[in-house]
Amino acid sequence: MAKRIDTNQTKIVYALRKSGCSVYVTSMVGHGFPDIVVGFDGINYLFEIKNPDNPPSKRKLTEDEEKFFHTWAGAVFCVTSCDEIMEIIRPKTDHPKEDDGKGCAK
Repeated sequence: MAKRIDTNQTKIVYALRKSGCSVYVTSMVGHGFPDIVVGFDGINYLFEIKNPDNPPSKRKLTEDEEKFFHTWAGAVFCVTSCDEIMEIIRPKTDHPKEDDGKGCAK
């Protein structure tokens, strides 16, 4: 089942593209697949976008998203802003950091 798009997604996608990232919107895939795929500096990242204006209960990962996050062997992150994404894709080290669920209520 495809999911609805958070209101901040369009703004985030625009800002990322303006920053030189490749962005493919995948929110229509559904089944827990993250909202966007971002390519930067030869690395691909998957991001689930949550709206920070929503209460914590509305920012929780859905059951399908939880399953995807726990079974995906690559980098997948939950974020609420372009700034959070830039912190992840431009880390101080050379390796993508592990998902810590930042931005999503537990």
